[in-house]
Amino acid sequence: MRLPPQFIGLEQARQVLAEMGVDLNPRQMKRAADKDATGRRKLPFFVDPIEGTLKIEKGTLVDIYQRLQIEAEKQFNNNG
Repeated sequence: MRLPPQFIGLEQARQVLAEMGVDLNPRQMKRAADKDATGRRKLPFFVDPIEGTLKIEKGTLVDIYQRLQIEAEKQFNNNG
């Protein structure tokens, strides 16, 4: 059974990552959420239409980091 989406802001996202061992300061988190020159974000944050603040789905954030960890482990094992 899948849980309903839980949308969190920048500070909550930073706390979730810290619980996973990824310690970012507020400035690093904001850079990950800000659009780059091509209009893309490093993480899939979006502007909440009601609050006007940046949000991300908590499960998506965790999934991204878990997927990247698995890919890194595969590359390491293939090169070692």
